[in-house]
Amino acid sequence: MTNKDEPSRHLQRRRLRGENAMNLGNLIHSSLPRLAPARSNSSFRDNGCENAAAIEARNVNFSISTRQGATVPILTDCSLTVPSGQLWMLLGPNGCGKSTLLRILAGLLTPTNGKVYVKRPKNYVFQNPDHQVVMPTVEADVAFGLGKSGFTSMEVRSKVLKALDAVGMSDYMQIKKSFAGLTVYVLLALQRPIQTLSGGQKQRVAIAGALAEACKVLLLDELTTFLDESDQIGVIRAVKNCLEKSEEVTALWVTHRLEELEYADGAIYMEDGKVIKRGDPMRIMNFIRAKQSSYSNQINS
Repeated sequence: MTNKDEPSRHLQRRRLRGENAMNLGNLIHSSLPRLAPARSNSSFRDNGCENAAAIEARNVNFSISTRQGATVPILTDCSLTVPSGQLWMLLGPNGCGKSTLLRILAGLLTPTNGKVYVKRPKNYVFQNPDHQVVMPTVEADVAFGLGKSGFTSMEVRSKVLKALDAVGMSDYMQIKKSFAGLTVYVLLALQRPIQTLSGGQKQRVAIAGALAEACKVLLLDELTTFLDESDQIGVIRAVKNCLEKSEEVTALWVTHRLEELEYADGAIYMEDGKVIKRGDPMRIMNFIRAKQSSYSNQINS
């Protein structure tokens, strides 16, 4: 299995795509590596069939081979559907395969067999924000993927401001000042160094970068793992706000925190590499709590 903190090929592709981004004060570091893009997964939508789902997986299997030549199954016949414009959460015990399934949906891993469809453009956001944000300032990082899009500098800045507003960071992108009775908003905060941000703020910058590229699907891998409580709430509210502002954006959020289910439109529960249950988030929460209670009773009996 892959290490969650290992920078993925998706980030490598993002670095390539942003090679010439923005031209605002030579923002690109000359030391960034030039690496290969991620592989894509198989799709069952090649015939042009469309419906209300933004994410679908059918009978997805994934296995790895050991050094001794043995085959170890990680995912077994996993199927799921996430409707467009909704926030769904993917839960399960550690090692159940939820992050592996998310990486398959992102195109970072290729399934052994099975079919996958994810509406494009899609964007995978890392568990560790330091593996996602790669530029020295807030504006440069959000604009990273727009370098070869043909937009003017004013158009790029407009997209950056809109994306930051969508993730609830408008307070960080402008400073209100008064000159001769006039209110002026100075965009100095856009040049705020990335390293001065909290973990939650970095996560929101990473999400804003995806939105600036008109991302249709956000694939979010345990974003709140390394965050304190206030940052956890800030990030999940930012994602929810994104979906409320645009019906075109869909999100699948991997988590192990049951309390985050109150923000979800739907939920999927996995065990031992299999999708066990899906549907209403509160029912999923009660199902998980019942299993935890049953296990606790067995231990104490």
